[in-house]
Parts: sequence; structure tokens; C-alpha cells
Amino acid sequence: MSVSPRTSPGPPGHVQGSPTTAGPGDRPRIRHNDYSPLVPPPLGTWSPELRVSVVIPAHGGQHRLDLTLAALAAQTYPAGLMEVIVVDDGSEPPLRLPGTRPENTRLVPAAPGGWGIAHALNTGARLAEGEIIQRLDADMVTSREHIEALMRWHHLTDYIVTIGAKVFVEEPALTSVQVREAVGAGNLDSLFDMAAAIPSSTEATIRRLDGLRASKNPYHVCTGPTVSLRRALFHEAGGLDPAVLRGEDTEFAYRLAMRGVVFVPDMEARAVHLGIPAQRVDTEATVRVVAPYLAHRIPLRRDLRKERGRRWLIPYAEVVLDVRRAEPGGRGHSGPDGKEDIDSAARTHAEPKVRAAVGAALGGSLPDVVVTLLGPWSALPEGRHRVLDDPGFEARLIREQFRHDDAVRFAEEAAADPDPVPFRYTGPVDVPLARRSLELMIKNLNDTRAGLLLVEFPDGRAARLERTDATNRARLLAGLGEDLDDVIEQTHGVRRCPSSDFWPPEKPKPQPPPVATAPAAGEATAPSPDRPSPATTPPDRPGPSPTSPGAPEKLVKRLRTALRGR
Repeated sequence: MSVSPRTSPGPPGHVQGSPTTAGPGDRPRIRHNDYSPLVPPPLGTWSPELRVSVVIPAHGGQHRLDLTLAALAAQTYPAGLMEVIVVDDGSEPPLRLPGTRPENTRLVPAAPGGWGIAHALNTGARLAEGEIIQRLDADMVTSREHIEALMRWHHLTDYIVTIGAKVFVEEPALTSVQVREAVGAGNLDSLFDMAAAIPSSTEATIRRLDGLRASKNPYHVCTGPTVSLRRALFHEAGGLDPAVLRGEDTEFAYRLAMRGVVFVPDMEARAVHLGIPAQRVDTEATVRVVAPYLAHRIPLRRDLRKERGRRWLIPYAEVVLDVRRAEPGGRGHSGPDGKEDIDSAARTHAEPKVRAAVGAALGGSLPDVVVTLLGPWSALPEGRHRVLDDPGFEARLIREQFRHDDAVRFAEEAAADPDPVPFRYTGPVDVPLARRSLELMIKNLNDTRAGLLLVEFPDGRAARLERTDATNRARLLAGLGEDLDDVIEQTHGVRRCPSSDFWPPEKPKPQPPPVATAPAAGEATAPSPDRPSPATTPPDRPGPSPTSPGAPEKLVKRLRTALRGR
């Protein structure tokens, strides 16, 4: 029997269409990371269809690799749907394939020109033939249902990453035959002293957050030793970054999160990791070596970006400003063909407004921001051209102002999303951000877990702040012609707030001091800060004379005031 999402008609487990051919609008709509709409079948009660490529990067450790392959040879997942690719990352002596191994196993060298886990895993992924890539460490002894438990989720939908469970043990003296027999009999625990096993720290997080259903950033626990995902998704995300020598799994998981995927841990996919985790051996060094890699590549790790004045590889937010709409009202000018022409910016004196808007975005309370300026940059003719009366005068000024600033980018149109930048703000050029506007808007999204914030200005215009993961999730799920904002409302939620929530109120303009007047009849003449006493009145500032213009009217007003006070 095959499996299908709970939302499909028909009896439980009935197939209503293969997820490999799911089109726009066909995927189950998962809110945040709550994968409850997906109901996997019990182990051993279904018939798999998808092929899986188990990719094992390895450097040395022949005996541990032998035990890993022996456990894979005893899996309940059909042997005809599983291949194993062992990638030798420069081992000396070179690795070899043991006699006890899965039927379809091959050993390949890592591609030339690189080294490390990420490089080796990318090599194996390029050779993989299965629809699913299962990454597995070369020192993991898995339970017999391990592959099956993770694979059953991939038969439900195609935008998930599955995570297996693991504990750490000191390596006992074992043979491949012992492992193959014990795993095949379902007696994994008999091979190890499980009472002395060290639990994975990520599993405590998984339990605390309801199996990650309540997690705001579930990619944190996707730490590599046993993870599976669609091969197409692996390549669309660009594979692992070979430049990241530690923490490469977390960095890759962050990029997957920005593409809108859902992270599903399955604690029935049990495994034993041979050896004590590195952080137990040298905690300080382990943390320190990972920190710079993640600080530059995972903007959500705000704890790693505390130094002011630094520039980071991946910004925290992108601010998009359309210089063709730099005038109040937000519209540029159009040419005869209806398109906004090159001199629309010139007629609106856009350059001072753009300069103010860029300065506000880069000078705010968030230090790691990049600005994208949308404009007719390719329409500006190169070579000899008029200077003072150039039709593209303002556009050229804007380009020259910022062309050497690495925090400012130029584009004709905005990209579909700023991936891997986690936030994008798009607003009117003539309403510069206040110092904390962007920070407060992002806090609003983080606190509410919403995917989109619409900011409404008093003149009827609006700005928007989008979460990249929410936008990309909506793009995966939206049906033909369906509005992405409507899908974001379903999967993450949309917030609507007035601009006054994020811009401080304007300070009242100082008023001129009141004009001094003579006291009414019978009125005391006590001095005040705004009206000096007669004794201190300068001789060159005489009071009004009874014969001066308007004097009779003033005297009548004072008399009436005095009579009313009696």
C-alpha cells in the first residue's frame, strides 16, 4: 500500500497522485513548521515507491565504515530502491568496500579540487540516481527501520527535510557480521551499552518544541549525521558550501529554510553514533571554530553579530527603493509607449530623496542592511553624452553617488526574493526609514511569526516587509493565478499596521514667543520670562502710543476686559 496526505479523499493510505508530479496548488499547506497534516503510515505497513541514494562522505575510519555498511545491508527499505555511494575524501590508505554491504554500493573518490565533508557530499549528490538523497555519516550504525522511517515522509510531499535520531557511544569491539545479524533481527540495542549512551542535545530541543512543530527556526537542529531531502531540492539550494569546514550542515539547513521547506524529525529512525561528540572533547574550540562560518552566513544568528561597524557576507535585511517612484504619490512618468521613461527621475529631482532614503536605511539601528535601487540603469547611454542637460541627469547622479558603495546594489527589477537574506523591505523613496523603523518591523514579524507585514501610511500608500522563507513557501504552494499574499496568510499570517507603530511622531515645531502688550486697567504688571518688566524695557523699544495706528481699538478692548473682570 502507498501513502498520501491526510487531506486527500479516499481511505487512509490511498494514493491520490504521486508527490513527484505534484503541481502548483497540489501540495499540502503546512503552517510554519507544523507538519501535522502529514500522517505517515506505521512502519512495515506500506509499499515504498521512491528511490533513495545514501551518500556517505568518509575520511579514514575503515572499521567504522564497515559497521555502517553492515547496518545498511539489513534495512527494511527495499534493496532495489536503495543505492549507497561512499565518497572517499582523500583517505590514506584509500578506503575499500567490505564484503558485508548493501547490494547496490559503490565507492568513488571525492572530485578533484577540494576536500572536506561538504565537498565529498556534493560529489556523491552529483552521482546520485535516487529521487531522495540520504546523507549519513561514516560512523553511524542505524536501526533496521532507519531508512524506511525517514523515507515514508517523502512519499507524502516534496518540500520537507527529514532528520533521524541518534545517541553517542564509546565504540565497542564489533564485527560486521555481528552488526548485520543484530540489526536485521531488530536488536540494535544489544550491540551497545545503551545505559551509558550520551543523548544528542538536539533531541531535547525536538521534544521541547513538540517535535519541532512549535519551532521558530527548526533548521537549528538539522545537524547532519542523518538527514534526507529531495535530490532536486538539494541542487536547487546549491548543495553544501565547501568553504564551510565546520557547521556546514547547519549552514545548508539555513539555506533550505529560506526556500520554504519543512523540517520533520522522526525519532523512530534510530541510530548509534560511534565515538564521543567533539563538543564533549573540547567544547570551547568546537564553538569557536564554527562561529565565524555561521556569523557570516546565517544572519538570524544575532548573537554572533554583536560588533558594530562590521560588514557580513549575508545581510540581515534588504531595502528595495524604486528611484522611478521618488515623488510623493509613488508614480514616475511614462513615455509614449506607457512605460516609465529614463527622464522620469530627472523631472522629479529624485537624487536628493534617494540619497536621504539610502542614508536612512544604512544608518539605522540595524548594521547589516543592503539597499537595492531599482531604476533604468541599462537605458543610460554610455560614451559621449550631454552632461548638464542630460535626460538621465538624476539617474546618473544617483548611480554615481552609490556605485562604489558595496552596501548598495543596482537592478532594473527586484528579484523574486532576496534568498538567502531573511527579510526584505519595500517602501516609498520619499518616506525615509526612521532610525529604528526596520528593527521594529522585523521584531513585529519575529514576535508574531507572521510572514508578511503591510505598513499603511496616512496618504493611503503602503510598504511591505516580507520573510523570505514565507514568500518561498507561498511560491511552492500557490496555485495558478493565486495571489502569494493569500497563501502567506494561510501558511504564516499577514500583519497590517499603521506607520505610526514604526515611525516616531513628528516633534511639534517651536512657536514664536507671544507679542508683549501693555496691561489692562487695574492689571498687575508683574514681569514674566516672555515679557520684561517696565523697569527693564529698553528705551529703543517703546510701547504703543495712544496716537499710534490701532491704539483706540486696543484701548477699547482693554477696557472691556477690565470691566468683565469686575
